[in-house]
Amino acid sequence: MKSLTEHELFTTKLNVEYTQQLSLGEKLADKLADFGGSWRFIGIFGAILFLWFLVNTTFLLEKPFDPYPYIFLNLVLSCLAAIQAPVIMMSQNRQEEKDRIRAEYDYKVNLKPELEIRNSHEKLDHLLVHQWQRLLEIQKIQTELIEELSQKRAAS
Repeated sequence: MKSLTEHELFTTKLNVEYTQQLSLGEKLADKLADFGGSWRFIGIFGAILFLWFLVNTTFLLEKPFDPYPYIFLNLVLSCLAAIQAPVIMMSQNRQEEKDRIRAEYDYKVNLKPELEIRNSHEKLDHLLVHQWQRLLEIQKIQTELIEELSQKRAAS
C-alpha cells in the first residue's frame, strides 16, 4: 500500500541481494553442490574410479594397496557421500529459502497492479456516476428549455 501511495517502483534484483548476504561457508557449499551435481564431476569421478581399478588390478599385481573387494575404495566413497549429502542439503535449503523470498516478492509485485487496477475501476465508477448526474442535470435543463419554448409558442 505504501508503494502505491508513494508511486514507487517495486522492482529489485533478488539474486544479487541474496548472494551478497551469504557467508563464505554458504557460498562454498553452493559451489561444491553445483560441482557435485554436474556432468564434469561425474566424468572426473568415473575417470578416478577407472584409474583406481586399473592401478589395483594391473599395475600392482604383487602388492596392490587396495585388493579386489576394494574395501578402501568403499570407505572413500562412503566418506565422500557422507560429506557430499549435507553440503547438497545445505544448498537445497538455501535454494528453498531463495524460492520462498522470490514467491513473496512475486506476490507483492502481483498485488500492486491488482490494487492499482481496483483503484482505477473505483475512479472510473466515480467518474461514470458523476457523468450520469451531470447528464441528468443537462437533461433537466433541456426539458425546462423545451417547456419554456412550448409555452412561448402557445402564448404567441
